[in-house]
Amino acid sequence: MRKVIFIALILSFVFSVNKTGTVSAKFLSITPGGKAVGMGGAFTAIADDVSSLYWNPSGISRIGTYAFYFNHIEWLADIDYDYVGLSIPMSSNSVVGLSIIYLSMGEMEIRRYDDEETGETFKAGSYALSTTWAMNLTDRFSIGFSGKYIREKIDNSHASGFAVDVGTLFNTIFGPQLGVSISNFGPKMRMTGSDLLVNADVSNIEGNNPNINAELSTDPFDLPLVLRVGLSDNFKFGALTTVWSVDAVNPIDNSEYLNTGIELNVWDKAYCRMGAKSIFMDEREELYTVGLGSKIKLFSGQNLMMDYSYEIFKYLPSTHQFSIGLNY
Repeated sequence: MRKVIFIALILSFVFSVNKTGTVSAKFLSITPGGKAVGMGGAFTAIADDVSSLYWNPSGISRIGTYAFYFNHIEWLADIDYDYVGLSIPMSSNSVVGLSIIYLSMGEMEIRRYDDEETGETFKAGSYALSTTWAMNLTDRFSIGFSGKYIREKIDNSHASGFAVDVGTLFNTIFGPQLGVSISNFGPKMRMTGSDLLVNADVSNIEGNNPNINAELSTDPFDLPLVLRVGLSDNFKFGALTTVWSVDAVNPIDNSEYLNTGIELNVWDKAYCRMGAKSIFMDEREELYTVGLGSKIKLFSGQNLMMDYSYEIFKYLPSTHQFSIGLNY
């Protein structure tokens, strides 16, 4: 079984086609989770915290408790990215999850032609609201579905749409855990709004009205659809547990690539992580990640998780990510 999966992954890269292009709602490609990113974004087959609402929605069915999660990323160009997730058990086998992704930036100055200063400012931002249902169908197989509302805004123009995520987790009889997810499956989005209204001279005939109301036409763009297939397993050496994972990723707007990661876990209290991202991607920009984490058992029985990750890019500045989770 392991050989079959390995050969299938290798063939998918050997015969891959470069589909580099443009998509809407690109903020959905920013990956949240201090643990997930610390392991190089190879998290599809692990999915063991509430950030799995993003990576693989079936993962929340295995948390087993009420859980809250907050993640903050100091992204590029002074952009802030926040992710909030909540997992609510409905029965012994089914769970409901809620999540919010919010991308924001400060006010920016409006400039006209020739770098003219106007004194005016504008704002831009994006968000996605998701609702998830997940269930353990057997003691080895879990499935999850998410529906999300997406909105992007720049000044007085905006685009909105809906998408669906689907994910599964399967504990193989050979040991490794297999995870598969499809994210952002939905119709195209198109920018509209009052900023696209202009005055136009639709005819050069003398005496006609040169200020006819018109609207600039914008093209619709696909959502950043992505397929992830992951494998993960762990080995124990006394108090030390080593977890490895690998994800094969096929995005609609770029070439296929691999993410790999490893975690060293000491007594299930302290964690050290590292990973490599976008291996085999054409014009690779994301390179390596490292991360640290800790789990603290509170007096009332809850578990508090704190994680940090640091991501190194090829040309762009490095980014920091912080997350905190509470299981109760």
